[in-house]
Amino acid sequence: MKVTQEKLPDSQIGLEIEISAESSQQSYDEVLKNLARTANIPGFRKGKVPSQILLQRLGSTYVKGTALEPLIQKSLKAAIEQESIEALGNYQLRSDFEELLANYTPGQPLVFSAAIDVPATIILGDYRSLTVKVEEIVYQPEKVDEWFKERQAEKATLVPIEDRPAQLGDLAIVNYQAHISEEGKLGEAIAGVQGTDFNVDLEPRRFVEGLVEGIVGLKPEETKEISVIFPEDYPREDLAGQPVIFNLTLLELKEKELPELNDEFAQEVSEFETLAELKASLEKRFQEEAQEETNSNIDKAILEELVKISQPDLPNTSIQEEVTEILTRLAIQFERLGVDLRQIFPPEKLSDFRENTQPEAIKNLTETLAIKEIARQESIEAQQAEIDEKVAELTLALEGQNIDQQRLLTAVTSEILQEKTLKWLRENIENVVLVPEGSLSQEEEDTVPADSQTIEAIVHDVEPQVEEGATPVTQLGEEPQLEDVGAALSVDAIAADGDEKP
Repeated sequence: MKVTQEKLPDSQIGLEIEISAESSQQSYDEVLKNLARTANIPGFRKGKVPSQILLQRLGSTYVKGTALEPLIQKSLKAAIEQESIEALGNYQLRSDFEELLANYTPGQPLVFSAAIDVPATIILGDYRSLTVKVEEIVYQPEKVDEWFKERQAEKATLVPIEDRPAQLGDLAIVNYQAHISEEGKLGEAIAGVQGTDFNVDLEPRRFVEGLVEGIVGLKPEETKEISVIFPEDYPREDLAGQPVIFNLTLLELKEKELPELNDEFAQEVSEFETLAELKASLEKRFQEEAQEETNSNIDKAILEELVKISQPDLPNTSIQEEVTEILTRLAIQFERLGVDLRQIFPPEKLSDFRENTQPEAIKNLTETLAIKEIARQESIEAQQAEIDEKVAELTLALEGQNIDQQRLLTAVTSEILQEKTLKWLRENIENVVLVPEGSLSQEEEDTVPADSQTIEAIVHDVEPQVEEGATPVTQLGEEPQLEDVGAALSVDAIAADGDEKP
């Protein structure tokens, strides 16, 4: 078989294939034989229809077309094997089928052209000369103090208070009903924003601004109307930015008596024998976490720069698979929140979602390709012992779930290779500029267009499902945060039955 290759854009190879005269005749004869065996033509038994009669009844164009399609597929498959091409997905016929059909003469050679997707390739820039600017996360000693305060609060003894008003740090037990504010007066009660015997920790910024401050100073059995304004980004659109009045009665007041910080306390809240050992462990932990966050920022910046200096050649097959992967992960996250997926992905908008997700898919694939190519050039490998250890660890963690072992193996290998390659890059690129935490985030906010539409923005367009009669723990607390939908598939989510915990 004569085959001519041509490099095409988008990681495709064009093939010009010449079908031999013998193959074109053989395919035609086989189709005629099959049609004669199965055709139901009055006056003839099946399998006994003469070829000439069959052609008269069915038409030569129909018979030739029936022979041509499998002939093209068979010839293309043979050409791919002959040329040792690693093909992805289905082929695309570049020749016009109607024209091929018109030129097809059984017993004569036939030439057609097709395109096939092949694995992506990438041309890297000078990655050793990268300069990245990242936010440095500095260890904050006060985190240790905050940790101890939280553990003390958890172990606190609640003592009833009757001889003084509420103050910050107390636990207040209240009845409340929220009302629409009509020029500062109680309006209609707001359904779903009420509670009975509800516990309120009197801590700043715990609930809607002004609510805790309004309770401070009350004594048990006192009632008060507390005016607040719901934040503009409040999940319930009908309340976002609206003035509301809480009609609230303080039922009970309790003071938290905190346990003393000593060796006995350390033994109760940890595996350490002394308070000094626990404190040293916490200091080390928070220092390591700060360094890990800084490294994560460096890794993210490196990947962003790699995308800028790389020239990927990506097949559409891979892009569409990555788009599907991104949208699937997003759907799983919404499903965990109890959101109706038909609200997020209505059929009429799915094609738009896929199109809008393509830039993110291309970015993800480019990052992966760049990491693999750097690992190849720098002889960085995931050792089998490392892979086996991680696979065993995750298999044990996911015990009882239906695990796709091949997918798990692939994900583990990719993750280890990426971690080792990024570590190599952190140690070998020329310039890492560390800047104060928050400085780059503010720059990004200042440069993002107001009408920017990313896939993450979908999250903020959806009202979380709130059960009727929900308390302010749900209504007034922080919104649930989704994971970054652009991140690579975590090896912790390989369970095929979808039962992994959020």
